[in-house]
Amino acid sequence: VQLVESGGGLVEPGGSLRLSCTASGFTFDDSDMAWYRQVPTNECELVASNIRGGTSYIRDSVKGRFTILEDNNKNTMYLQMNNLKPEDTAVYFCVTPRLMQIRGSKCSDWGQGTQVTVSS
Repeated sequence: VQLVESGGGLVEPGGSLRLSCTASGFTFDDSDMAWYRQVPTNECELVASNIRGGTSYIRDSVKGRFTILEDNNKNTMYLQMNNLKPEDTAVYFCVTPRLMQIRGSKCSDWGQGTQVTVSS
């Protein structure tokens, strides 16, 4: 099971970024997927998730600004982030339940993540 995040960077407040998460080693379109972020206090926050056969979740603080998207042909999940705010600054990680079982519940153990910095 491998997930590789990309697309982060430095952006001014109000700007946009699209993060990508490319999956391999498991059946992507049958698997629940989620985006987490590790904020500067080192806490891991659930940002958005897609539950197969269930409902999507978007964190209240990003509703109306962030959208979770998927391309099953590319085994890739995206996080479209618009109207970014300084409080969105974090390292963003993607995860599937199988990866949590292997690596544990601490988001920084799942992969390298991708840094998003929102600053003027």
